[in-house]
Amino acid sequence: MKLSWRVILLWTLPALLIGFFFWQGSMGGDPANMSRNNTASTRMTYGRFLGYLDAGRVTAVDLYDGGRTAIVEAVDPQLDDRVMRWRVDLPGSAPELVERLRDSDISLDSHPPRNDGAVVGILGNLLFPFLLIAGLFFLFRRSNGGVGGGPGQAMNFGKSKARFMMEAKTGIMFDDVAGIDEAKEELQEVVTFLKKPERFTAIGARIPKGVLLVGPPGTGKTLLAKAIAGEAGVPFFSISGSEFVEMFVGVGASRVRDLFKKAKENAPCIIFIDEIDAVGRSRGSGIGGGNDEREQTLNQMLTEMDGFEGNSGIIVIAATNRVDVLDSALLRPGRFDRQVSVDPPDVKGRIEVLEVHARNKKLADEISLDAIARRTPGFTGADLANLLNEAAILTARRRKEAITMLEIDDAVDRVIAGMEGTPLVDGKSKRLIAYHEVGHALIGTLVKAHDPVQKVTLIPRGQAQGLTWFTPSEDQMLISRAQLLARITGALGGRAAEDVIFGDAEVTTGAGNDLQQVTSMARQMVTRFGMSSELGALALENPQGEVFLGGSWGGRSEYSETVSQRIDEQVRAIVEQCYVDAKRMVQDNRAAVDRVVDILIEKETLDGEEFREIVAEYTTVPEKERFVPVL
Repeated sequence: MKLSWRVILLWTLPALLIGFFFWQGSMGGDPANMSRNNTASTRMTYGRFLGYLDAGRVTAVDLYDGGRTAIVEAVDPQLDDRVMRWRVDLPGSAPELVERLRDSDISLDSHPPRNDGAVVGILGNLLFPFLLIAGLFFLFRRSNGGVGGGPGQAMNFGKSKARFMMEAKTGIMFDDVAGIDEAKEELQEVVTFLKKPERFTAIGARIPKGVLLVGPPGTGKTLLAKAIAGEAGVPFFSISGSEFVEMFVGVGASRVRDLFKKAKENAPCIIFIDEIDAVGRSRGSGIGGGNDEREQTLNQMLTEMDGFEGNSGIIVIAATNRVDVLDSALLRPGRFDRQVSVDPPDVKGRIEVLEVHARNKKLADEISLDAIARRTPGFTGADLANLLNEAAILTARRRKEAITMLEIDDAVDRVIAGMEGTPLVDGKSKRLIAYHEVGHALIGTLVKAHDPVQKVTLIPRGQAQGLTWFTPSEDQMLISRAQLLARITGALGGRAAEDVIFGDAEVTTGAGNDLQQVTSMARQMVTRFGMSSELGALALENPQGEVFLGGSWGGRSEYSETVSQRIDEQVRAIVEQCYVDAKRMVQDNRAAVDRVVDILIEKETLDGEEFREIVAEYTTVPEKERFVPVL
């Protein structure tokens, strides 16, 4: 088993400490025990020594420690007159004792004190602190960046942590990025400027200083940065915004200076800062001001990008999904000259993204990427990649050779709604849920402005006990008033079906989420989109940021109490009228609802086409626009 250096050091330091104290104890005894001539192992009292001296049994005496200790050789009558050695502690210098020894003609020898013990003692006292300091230094050095001059060493807090690549080999090129052609075109121009600057400088154009990639999470901002690194062929620095700021004051600004210093030494080059909102938030936002250390870092970044000293040849590319919280000084021309929007792909873009991610997937012949793109409005590139991966996992779990549309449909349901639960047992609860879901689907089928039904199911997913899926006929950038009213009516269809079929006393909490969506849509129609017949075309509310992002504390009313009351009345009127329409359609088509519910309980899942065919047997189903992919 291989032990890490931390474990070895953890066990070595206590062992050194214990060994040191044992050594000190052995070296700190009396001088007689340290003599090379000292082999005495027993002690003799001074009185017994005098008795042996008087009896003539003493043959030799060695004096140590300035005459305070003696090693005595004497004949022991108790051991058959064998010569033994004893240690005797003498009282003071005892000059009369020396005279007696000489008079008795006993061999006497005096050993002067050795001073090497003091030297060894001093060295021993210095050895342990030295070992302790050296061990702590080694531990601190390794924990802050390792051997070899890593960027995290104790004295390198202010050094930049950016990853540097002289020739970035990310494995990603522009051909691997699909669905965001406008953003690619903007960034390809930056790459061309780096490769062939003379084409632009000949007519007086200058290289952009900064490009800000703006878009929701998962749309491919970081992927675009990797593609730029792979295409440009110039030195590339990459760092996250959170890596600038530390708990130590001044570290962030120092790292910014160090980053731009290295970049200037390698110009022309690219600096990529991911999640720049971590350091670029508006200064002085929130209660009591902002974070001083973060603001110092931002100030240094503003200076480096466009300050007194230029930074020609350096292009800063940053990515964020919160451009609304960035400082205005950071967004001005001269710092970030361009803001490139990276939006979720449209139908054509989703098809291109699916083609990229399907390259290494085994797809059945029945798979239609157009149909998948139609089923996934609003999906980002990351969502589509996750979708195909989930479908591949399901295919492997079911031991199939290739991905089929069944796995694609299940993967879409899982990504949107969650994992599939245990089917409900037949009973009152299952029938009530069936009526609820059929109510949604019926309104979506009979109202022309509503999106067509794609599937109705009683199989639980996530927190939902049943689901009704709608597929828009096209990517909707703008939504009309009729479409909003149709969506409100469709969302109320489940509650309307419960009310009509089971009565007001049996209405359940299943419509809780529907009512939240309905209230939000109706209020936005009145206060933001000017779709109220009484209040007119007025925008009475604006989206407000959170207090700690620079927004106001608690919000400020932009209208009077009288207008507020009229807004509430208009929201209630819209919802009540839509609910009345939903109940009327359920009552007028009760026979169709009962028939569909019976079939749904038996099959548990109905696709949109089958649902429409059943309803068409009882009433007229309006024709809706069909999806035609724009290629």
